[in-house]
Amino acid sequence: MVIAAGEEDVDRVILDGVTLASSTGSPFVIHSANEAILFLDDGSTNSIKDAATYADQGADAPNAALYSMADLTLAGTGSLNVNGQYNDGIVSKDGLVLAAGNVTVKAADDGIRGKDYAVLLDGTYQITAGGDGFNSDNDTDEGRGRLLVNGGKFTVSAGDDGVKAQNQLAIANGAVTVTESSEGLEAQHIAVSGGTVSVTATDDGVNASGGASTAAQSGGGMGGGPGGGESVGDYSVDVSGGSLTINSEGDGLDSNGNASISGGTVVVNGPESNGNGALDVNGELSVSGGTVAAAGSAGMVVTPGTSSTQSGVQVTFASTVPAGTTVQLADADGKLVATFVTIKATGSLVFSAAGIEAGKQYTVYTGGTVKVQSGLGEGSLDGATELGTVTAGEYTQGHGPGGR
Repeated sequence: MVIAAGEEDVDRVILDGVTLASSTGSPFVIHSANEAILFLDDGSTNSIKDAATYADQGADAPNAALYSMADLTLAGTGSLNVNGQYNDGIVSKDGLVLAAGNVTVKAADDGIRGKDYAVLLDGTYQITAGGDGFNSDNDTDEGRGRLLVNGGKFTVSAGDDGVKAQNQLAIANGAVTVTESSEGLEAQHIAVSGGTVSVTATDDGVNASGGASTAAQSGGGMGGGPGGGESVGDYSVDVSGGSLTINSEGDGLDSNGNASISGGTVVVNGPESNGNGALDVNGELSVSGGTVAAAGSAGMVVTPGTSSTQSGVQVTFASTVPAGTTVQLADADGKLVATFVTIKATGSLVFSAAGIEAGKQYTVYTGGTVKVQSGLGEGSLDGATELGTVTAGEYTQGHGPGGR
């Protein structure tokens, strides 16, 4: 199917039990239009499958099972299965809006790709990709290359990055689950203000990098982390709401610039290797609200910086505790303020929440009872073992209960 409409036309295509396939290239190409709307009819099941090898492999030739040169919107409540055998699954060379639908994409390279912008508003999307899962890749026009998740449910298994934007990646609502990736979320600027985000990565979990940025040398500003002149560029990670859970083998939450946490819940299950850290911020990590629990190795610990208005504690274990260890924190009255269960070997835990008061001592325990299998949850000190005390606001690498 080839659509070649006028440059001012809005083209609407309804799929109702349609199977499209090609043995020579892409079976669905939108060459021209002002906007194309692909509507999946209610109750319908549809499929698009391209060829494993394309006859036309020129630089400007289509390279996806569903390929559009115009703004593309997917709508409707039906189902669509896309198999991009040659390269990508769904591509818009302009803007892309995923407004609804039950869509499954399998692609040799990128799963779903927009250029100027890519937006998920609603629907359920499952992506298996050899390259990036979902991205917006305009790297030539200033302010373009944006990606927004504002609803829907998105599940990604990617051979490269899970969700990636050239410029800004924003998650305001909905559910994003990256089950497999090299880097989970990547963009020059990353903002999480709502929704539920879960990321698993073999490298960095959340990575503010790339883009077109000028960098300046900095002598630190990272609280208890390693300063030492790492460059601080125009990059940022900002969490103001929602839930962000990271499981990474590289750095957990990583910004080549600054990072701020002012709301929501951030749980980092960071690396076991001392060459990376649960938190890695080249500039300033400012914590002014929300709840942060960052567990990982003790070799590269970054803690809240001096601009933070919410206090926290740093626990550095005398020896690495194994996966499945319950770590609990109680105030001077014996009241629990945090219960955390590790999912991998852990040498350090940084915790910040509204109930932590700067200058006050907190007692650290391992064991006891708990109602969750991993991460933050509820517990009690029945049967727990006391390790020692830490003082809120005192961030010194290698200093903690049992480690003095």
